[in-house]
Amino acid sequence: MKKKIILIGACTLLLCGCGKIPKLSNGDEAVVTFKDDVKISANDFYEQIKNNYGLSTLINMIDKHIYETEFKDKLEDAKTYADSYVKQLETYFGEGDQLLQAIQSNYGYPSIEAFKDSVYLSYLQNEGSKEYVKSKITEKELKEYYETDVYPDMTISHILVTADVKDDMSDEDKQKAETKAQDTVKNIIKELDQAKKDNKNIKDTFKDLAKKYSKDDSTKNKGGDLGEINLGSLDSKYDELVKAAAKLKDNEYSTEVITTELGYHVILKTATGKKASYDDSIDSMKDKITEKKLSENNNLAVEAAKHYREKYDMDIVDSEIKSQYGKYMNNLINSNLTNETSN
Repeated sequence: MKKKIILIGACTLLLCGCGKIPKLSNGDEAVVTFKDDVKISANDFYEQIKNNYGLSTLINMIDKHIYETEFKDKLEDAKTYADSYVKQLETYFGEGDQLLQAIQSNYGYPSIEAFKDSVYLSYLQNEGSKEYVKSKITEKELKEYYETDVYPDMTISHILVTADVKDDMSDEDKQKAETKAQDTVKNIIKELDQAKKDNKNIKDTFKDLAKKYSKDDSTKNKGGDLGEINLGSLDSKYDELVKAAAKLKDNEYSTEVITTELGYHVILKTATGKKASYDDSIDSMKDKITEKKLSENNNLAVEAAKHYREKYDMDIVDSEIKSQYGKYMNNLINSNLTNETSN
């Protein structure tokens, strides 16, 4: 395969522009001239860029070429994402000069377009990482995931109890409020236990308790009914309820406090649907496994970048930058390994 070579000289040509370029006595092109006939040459300028900013700029140029070629079907999505990201920042910082100032101070980019281009490239790099990881998932992993992490749709009701915590509370008072909320859930479970002993209708008892205790205003007057849900059906904060419900039989309630970002819960499962087939679950399983792997192992993104650069026979011609690149990649891998070990 013919090698695609990235030439830093192209940057110099862009920086110098297309007009008449003055020459130094040795034939080098000048980038800046002064009235005392002193000039800054393109070569000197290149050396400064190479030593100070060249590697990061070059890596971005390399990846932009590769990922735009490899993922042509994702380019519009990447542009849309970058545009919407900037629009979102405008709601916080304002438009025009206000946004520019925020981007320069918070993100270190000289212009809005440079920042947007970075977001655009990050989107493509992330897509590349996901595709790389997906390609490495084995059938054994998929089958194991299907057995343990794919659930049927389930009809679930819940009672949400939240801690009455205020920002100006001491840590001790905040902990007391959390403990009080947990104790409320334990008492609700005791009331359900008593209703069960008394042969009362658990569904009716649960509805009454939801109306009395639940802090979920959208469901409390419906007896806490969340409807038929599965992982991802609602906000991901509800996924823990789905996992807990999978351990229950129909018309059973949870007997331990379930903790989520929302607060503390008791759940009642009233019906279990049919589990999706293995074949119908493959795409979603790959997405979930990929998401989990990337969140747990930062080096996979580095492996993905190396994979695509090798696929395109990327070769850095400048030996000094090539050496910098090798050290940079090794340091990146070692840093990620250190972080994972410490965590």
